[in-house]
Amino acid sequence: MSKTRLTAFAVKQGGVMAVSEPKILSEEETRNLESMIPELASGATYSAYVRALASGQSVVRVDGEQIIAKSADGSIRVVGQAKPRRKVKAGLAFHIGAADHVGT
Repeated sequence: MSKTRLTAFAVKQGGVMAVSEPKILSEEETRNLESMIPELASGATYSAYVRALASGQSVVRVDGEQIIAKSADGSIRVVGQAKPRRKVKAGLAFHIGAADHVGT
C-alpha cells in the first residue's frame, strides 16, 4: 500500500516554535484529499473572478467561440475569436504546434 507523507511545519505560539510530527496518509486518504482539488480549484477561480470585478477590473474569458471582456459595470465586449476546442480520445498521442515536426 502506497503512503504519502505530509511534511511538518512550524507554528509560532507565544514566541515558541512548535513543530508538528509528519503524518503518513494511506492511499485512500490521499485519494480523498486529491478528489477535493477540482472543487477547490473551481471555487478559487470563481472567487478570483468575483474579486476582480468587485475591485473595478475587467475580466477576460472565453464564452463559446468568442473571447469577451466583462467590465465591473457589467458591460461585455468581444475582443476576439477563440479557436474551436479539439476533442482528444483518451490514450492517444496528441501533438501541438512545432512538436508535430520534431524528428522529421
